[in-house]
Amino acid sequence: MHNSLLLALVVGVALAFDFTNGFHDTANAMATSIATGALKPKVAVGLSAVLNLAGAFLSLSVAAVIAKGIVNANVITLEIIFAGLAGGILWNVITWYLGIPSSSSHALIGGVVGAVLVSEGAKAVLWGGVTSKVLIPAVIAPLIAGLVAGLATKAALTITARSKGKARHQGFRWAQVGSASLVSLAHGTNDAQKTMGIITLALVANHSISTTASTPTWVILGCGLAISAGTYFGGWRIIRTIGKGLTEIDTPQGFAAETSSAAVLLASTHFGVPLSTTQVCSGSVVGSGLGHEAKVRWSVFGEMAIAWLLTMPMAGLFGAGCYGIQRLIGGGPALGVMLNALVLAIACGVIFGLSRRTPVTPENVNNDWSEDDDLGIPAHLAA
Repeated sequence: MHNSLLLALVVGVALAFDFTNGFHDTANAMATSIATGALKPKVAVGLSAVLNLAGAFLSLSVAAVIAKGIVNANVITLEIIFAGLAGGILWNVITWYLGIPSSSSHALIGGVVGAVLVSEGAKAVLWGGVTSKVLIPAVIAPLIAGLVAGLATKAALTITARSKGKARHQGFRWAQVGSASLVSLAHGTNDAQKTMGIITLALVANHSISTTASTPTWVILGCGLAISAGTYFGGWRIIRTIGKGLTEIDTPQGFAAETSSAAVLLASTHFGVPLSTTQVCSGSVVGSGLGHEAKVRWSVFGEMAIAWLLTMPMAGLFGAGCYGIQRLIGGGPALGVMLNALVLAIACGVIFGLSRRTPVTPENVNNDWSEDDDLGIPAHLAA
């Protein structure tokens, strides 16, 4: 009975993490299209939500890496998984409140690794997998995406140089609908799978499925629906940062940035690499700005890069702390997890309550962007 309750709590919190992933990463797919006016804000997030769900069914390569390539599945317990998820959720909610587009992927991996380190020690972490599948791609992917976006922007502007301004703008606006949709589909294939991998790991730890079993269909559907719901809820704070906080985006740059992001994400999914969608899309936006010789707000990008560097260690500390609290509480695993879940819910509720003091909505995002050049940047990120 206790194991069933514990498993249900872990699955519930995993889906909650997937929800935060959705609203945290909505900006990755749709910020540039909203910024250029190619899509209305609510239409954009609705379209993104549907395509996130569709993308969740396209591949399981990344889920397999998360489930078996980061930590030793043989020593994982439901307590460890819960603590790791809690660490990831806390970091996601904090960075969402601050409007910083950090990586949900790295928050999840960092939280799980932190909990494993406290519980089982460094030997239980597959450092080779962490290095090759997480750390190295985290450095390379934004650079590749930025380079591809920069070249694509130059090519798009050169090819359409003789077109009239209005005709070119309208053409790229329609093209952006397709490119933004492709990013949403790629986001679903990559990010939804990370939570699928965690739930699969929980099922293995609970002996509900064997270590060689594939991800159950209900897990795929549940994760797809959770990330889609989070996407529709919309992370307007982060949309404001990516859309015009980094550089001024017009339709040619938006199309180039989105196409480049989608290409990199789909390639990573094919090879089973759990990339950070945030880093890829941010790199593409910067690359598109440089390709158009537009002003890039390096101070904003610098703060984002610092957040990227802090994400895994901070989520790891949160995950380790949550696991330590569960152990200190005593009274059995289920009681520790239930009390930790209550604390997590209160903490998230407090942060959400603080966010209501300065709400960011689709309407004021558009108003901010239309008023002047600098208002796309959240106050704490302005140079």
